[in-house]
Amino acid sequence: MNSILLLEDDESINRGVTFILEKEGYQIYSCKTVGEAENVFHQQELQLIICDLTLPDGNGLDFIRTVREESSVHIICLTALDQEVDQVMGYEAGADDYITKPFSLSVLKLKVSAYFRKQQGAVQDRIESGNLCFYVKEMRVLAAGREVSLTKNEWKMLQVFMEHPRQILSKNQLLEQIFDLEGDFVDENTIAVNIRRLREKIEPDSSKPEYIKNIRGIGYLWDKECRR
Repeated sequence: MNSILLLEDDESINRGVTFILEKEGYQIYSCKTVGEAENVFHQQELQLIICDLTLPDGNGLDFIRTVREESSVHIICLTALDQEVDQVMGYEAGADDYITKPFSLSVLKLKVSAYFRKQQGAVQDRIESGNLCFYVKEMRVLAAGREVSLTKNEWKMLQVFMEHPRQILSKNQLLEQIFDLEGDFVDENTIAVNIRRLREKIEPDSSKPEYIKNIRGIGYLWDKECRR
């Protein structure tokens, strides 16, 4: 569950923002003072901060600066100050976005959901396993920081394995995922050849594979945890 710190001293705004974001499934830590917010910030793992600037015990800009010294968490300012200089000061303090009061709760909800969708897409584009880093959109593979050159079929095979870790894949399943079966006939030996070549490129020792294990009589298994 994505965790959000809300720092807003206006009771009605605080209650409204908390209500609409909790309905969306977010964990909301609601604060009305800088002191409360600092305690939450240091005790919880946060993915987003929504911060008012005018607060009873301090300035929201100072809180943002404090956060930026320790974290790159995304920050959205809520402010009644709509002059350009105030917006600039917010960005200079370390804010990533702002909404000027009065604002629509629906607009804030859309900003929050758009941010998390973007973050999810960024995470999903990269798959890590062992010392391998697989960039889906860029079609790049790094092994211990070194770029690995793969053929198209080797790349497709690696993607199938890393998207199905610890799952036994038969030769037929691999054929269906990797090759165009409506085109030229491809026999099962082609899979074995591609497995061997892929192992030579990604395994520390291809004679003792750590990633792609052969399950005798059934198929192959990616034997490492994969993280997105």
